[in-house]
Amino acid sequence: MQKLFVATGNRHKTDEIRAMLGAGWVIDDLSTHPHLPQPEETGATFAENAAIKALAASRALPGMLVLSDDSGLEVDVLGGAPGVKSARYAGEGASDADNRKKLKGELDRLSRQGVAQPFTGRFRCCMCLAKNDASLGVFDGSVEGRLLLSEEGAGGFGYDPLFVPDGFKNSFGVLPAETKNSLSHRARALAKVAAWLASTMPAN
Repeated sequence: MQKLFVATGNRHKTDEIRAMLGAGWVIDDLSTHPHLPQPEETGATFAENAAIKALAASRALPGMLVLSDDSGLEVDVLGGAPGVKSARYAGEGASDADNRKKLKGELDRLSRQGVAQPFTGRFRCCMCLAKNDASLGVFDGSVEGRLLLSEEGAGGFGYDPLFVPDGFKNSFGVLPAETKNSLSHRARALAKVAAWLASTMPAN
């Protein structure tokens, strides 16, 4: 079994990564290592923040293969916001519901002003693999779609109930997890990670 530490306290992300990588991996995260430092995400891009988190965890866990991701929603009509501030769009400590409420308010305001719809955007994810305080690579993925003015479904997490991926009629809040995991931004970035691991690491 290969071992991987995911530098996140978000169990939803860990569960998605565990499901995508499959049974050949033992995956831990910050829930099993609560003592690890959680650095401030000061990067201007998803890639920079992913590297900050991966390198910090790899320094604290010598010899461990570490994966981190930074991801979020970019809405074109909002100039790419919430972007790297997706998790704290409504302020520090904001809940997913708080962030969705703020986004709905922004989009509703624009709609009432007559701004043309659909409101397009994308989920973007950057992942960084690190070991012993060295970056092994950065891998990205994105999925294009449109934003809804009201939530649809209760599945997924974050902004999922407001995002309909291109080629589908329903939001990520409605689509089955298997469907989401096959086409999401995180799935596409992780596919690149998995391909890199398969090409560079000996099979057990």
